[in-house]
Amino acid sequence: MKWSEFFTSSVGKKLVMGLTGLFLISFLIVHVGVNACIWANDNGEMFNKAAHFMGSTIVIRILEVGLFAGFFVHIIQGLVLEFQNRKKRKIGYNVSMGNKGSKWYSRSMGLLGTLILLFLIMHIYHFWTPSRLGGYWSIHELEPVAYDNGKEIHNLYAEILKVFQDNLLIVILYVLGCISLAWHLMHGFQSAFRSIGLYNNRYLNLANAVGIGFSIIVPLAFAMMPISVYLGWIG
Repeated sequence: MKWSEFFTSSVGKKLVMGLTGLFLISFLIVHVGVNACIWANDNGEMFNKAAHFMGSTIVIRILEVGLFAGFFVHIIQGLVLEFQNRKKRKIGYNVSMGNKGSKWYSRSMGLLGTLILLFLIMHIYHFWTPSRLGGYWSIHELEPVAYDNGKEIHNLYAEILKVFQDNLLIVILYVLGCISLAWHLMHGFQSAFRSIGLYNNRYLNLANAVGIGFSIIVPLAFAMMPISVYLGWIG
């Protein structure tokens, strides 16, 4: 089988989904770590420094291109697999298996992925485009800050406050996006390891246990950021 044929096969598509999924999971770990800096109670200094490092380091900027490519491939392959599976299931079972056959979130990965895509577009609109391209409001309208070396950098912490402080609807949409992410990860985490060939029950059970913890802790940490800002716990 040629490589081109392999990656257009069902197995190849699942392998691509698994690899891109693991790449995006690694991104979530870094992203939640940077976001956690807002709770340092230092008026955003640690967060601004971390965000400036991520936005000004050439290696990180190159990886950022790979990240967007990973999102694109993961979304496209996910939609293709979803359509193929729905096509195969045109004639359903006489008796619905419900959660006995598979969990509802396993059967709803297409829907959850679509909700996450909409959330991602909103997130890029609020934070990535102002800092990279301008738009929504120009980040340069926010007063820059200077720290130890005296060099002024963008005040991304102030941008977070501006997005969430008096915008309950936006906070609710972000929390709903994080809930969708949690359910998506609940199946996707262990499924990614299966897709790359992990079938040993011992390690699959470990991946499943780690995945459940990851699926709860990471989305919860993301959701607590807008909640904390809106309720005045930070800022």
